[in-house]
Amino acid sequence: MHTFTANDKPADIVKIFPKASDLFKQWRIDFCCNGNHPLADVFAEENHDPQVVLDELNTAYAAWSEEDPEKVDWDNMTYGELVDHIIYKHHAYLKEELPALGEFVTKIFRVHGGSHLHLKELHRLYNAFKTEMEEHMLLEETDVFPLIKEFGENPNTALLEHIIEANGGLEDDHQEAGDLLKQIRLITDDFTPPEDACNSYRITYSRLKEMESDTFQLVHLENNILFKNLAQEEKSK
Repeated sequence: MHTFTANDKPADIVKIFPKASDLFKQWRIDFCCNGNHPLADVFAEENHDPQVVLDELNTAYAAWSEEDPEKVDWDNMTYGELVDHIIYKHHAYLKEELPALGEFVTKIFRVHGGSHLHLKELHRLYNAFKTEMEEHMLLEETDVFPLIKEFGENPNTALLEHIIEANGGLEDDHQEAGDLLKQIRLITDDFTPPEDACNSYRITYSRLKEMESDTFQLVHLENNILFKNLAQEEKSK
């Protein structure tokens, strides 16, 4: 069984061990937008004890491996299969959740904003994130993903170059969305509701945490698997 070291990259670790994403979120280690840097670089920049992180990571991986779960081989999925997974799992979730959760964010700002001043900033950040992701998903589904599926069925250099150029803008969108989520996590104290929080307040924080998790998985699949595999195809031409 593989043992992770400081030379491994967070994005590669999550491909092998998907549940590592939960640990990385706890440690605030970016595995999606900036996940292609070795853990050693992260340890040098952040106040983490490398041995503690690696021990916990490898212990969790060993336990997960013994469970023998159904493992998804993302690298051997066709482009069409991967695009469909992203659309019907992650995009579908966000399309339903973003407007519904937005109502909760607005409600707690309206009711509690006078005494909990950070809720004004949460409302601003959330709506910026919502707009960013809705526009981003529309662009992917109408312009880019159909081209990727076409390339999967009929590979050609001109189409690949067009896709690679478009993907650069999508990755920039991912970075912006990821930065907004990091700010949301920061001002909500890691989605920890205050002691006097009402039920709506607690539900809002819980759903924000779940949305963050799903979005990071989405960005990981696109940046570190879908777009990366396409970039490798371009290099091999």
